[in-house]
Amino acid sequence: MSVTDQRRLRVAAGAALLTIAASGCSGLGRTAVGTISYATEGERPVMVSNPLVTGCHRLAPAGATEVVNNTLVDMILYPSRNCSGHGTTYVATATSNRTAPRAPAWHSYTIVH
Repeated sequence: MSVTDQRRLRVAAGAALLTIAASGCSGLGRTAVGTISYATEGERPVMVSNPLVTGCHRLAPAGATEVVNNTLVDMILYPSRNCSGHGTTYVATATSNRTAPRAPAWHSYTIVH
C-alpha cells in the first residue's frame, strides 16, 4: 500500500470516527439559550437560565401562574408534575402566558426542539 493510500485511509477513518462521535453526542447538553421566568401562586419570581432541551422540567412546588419564555425555542406548559395530561399551553419564543383566574397552575414544561 502506498503512502498516499495510507494517508487517504487514515483521513477516511478519522472522518468516520468524527461523524460517529458528533452524532452520538449531539443531544447531550444542548440547552434552550435564554431564560424562562415565572411567578408562583404566591407571586414569588423564579428565573431559569438555559434549561436543557430534553426531558420534563418541574416548576416550583406551588406551580406557576405566569410564564415568560425568553429563550430561542418554544415550550409547552403542563398542569401536571410529569409533563403529561390535558390542559397544556404552548408558549412560543419571546412570548408569555398567564393562567385564567380559576385555572390550575402549571407544574412542569418541556422544550420544543
